Order: sequence, then C-alpha cells, then structure tokens
Amino acid sequence: MMDTELLSYLRNVSLRETAVMTANRHETAQSADANLQINPEQGQLIALLLRLAGARRGIEIGVYAGYSSLWIAHSLPDNGHLLACDNDPEITERARRDWARAGVADIVELRIGPALETLDAEIAAGMAGAYDFTFIDADKAGYIDYYERALALVDAGGLIIADNTLWHGRVIDAADDSTDTQAIRAFNRHLHADDRIDMSLVPIGDGLTVARKR
Repeated sequence: MMDTELLSYLRNVSLRETAVMTANRHETAQSADANLQINPEQGQLIALLLRLAGARRGIEIGVYAGYSSLWIAHSLPDNGHLLACDNDPEITERARRDWARAGVADIVELRIGPALETLDAEIAAGMAGAYDFTFIDADKAGYIDYYERALALVDAGGLIIADNTLWHGRVIDAADDSTDTQAIRAFNRHLHADDRIDMSLVPIGDGLTVARKR
C-alpha cells in the first residue's frame, strides 16, 4: 500500500478534480460508510480510459453518493448517457444534487431498484451490445452476475471495470472466508479464466479490474 506522504504527492501532481467532485468527496469522507466511495485517482483513471475508448453510452452499477458518476459523466460527450443503478433513494439524493451542480444531470439517468433487474430489463428491451462500458461497484456477491449482464450489454471493444478486486487485502487472508471475500475471489478467478475478454487487475485504490470485451 502507498504511504500517506507519497499518496499526497501523487494527488498534488496529478489529480484534476472539479470543485464539485472535491466537495462531494470531502462530504462523503465524513460518513461512517465513506469506504464505499472510490478513490480520486481511480476516478481519474476511469475517466481517462473512457475518453481513450471514445465511450458515449455506459452503465454504472452502484452509485452511492455520486462521486464516481461525476468522473464518468465528465468523461462523456454532451450527447452521452450514463444509466446509473442503485437501490438506495436516500443516499442517491446527494448524487442527484451534485450532478445538477456539476451540470451533468442531463447525462445521468438514475434507476432505483435491484440492479440485476434493471440490467435484465435492458437486455429484454433489445439493448444488448448498445453500451460502451460498465462500471461495477456494488454488492460483492452480485459481481459475477453483473459482469455477465455487462458482457451482454457492451459492444465488442467495450470496457467492464470493477472496483474492490483486492478487497483490502482480504483476498489473500486464508483465515477470511466471509461471503464478500469469497465472492471477490470467485469474481477474480472468473475473469482470469474468461477468454471472452482482455483484462488487467490494476493495484490502485482497493484494486481496479479493467476488462475489454473481445
């Protein structure tokens, strides 16, 4: 893990947050569940990858307070679209507020409810292959199911990005057999063995897996 001093230097010389992103991140940091939010350097890397890919339409699974959505929305063109899935109408009100403050509310469509149902509805509506990327950062037990739906929904060359794939180091703790830890281990094995994608697990933040559909 990177120590605090080096992380501070990294952010000082590379981070390009907007004022709304910074305020959102600092507000979230005061919450008891602040660990649910991605790190800023992860957000910036995701945004860069989406710009490199020329992404226009995508899906976010797990919105929380909207920090990652801000990075994603700012990386999309003015006619872009982000389908944001979450099941918590209370915390996502903060996300809605900051999307509006940032001027990206028209790009983001929030759907409240079980994400798997939303994804299955998109597939049933004929949207398979219609998306350029999916970002997964939700309940760990659902990761493989989300990934499989994402594979159906993104076009060839599309990106599937997943957070928490190093799971605070618990993936290598032989004494940890908790449901979430086992789910992340299974997810990592699933992607590593999947010849439908190219992939890399990047040791940034809590681990960020980037996959490209072949």
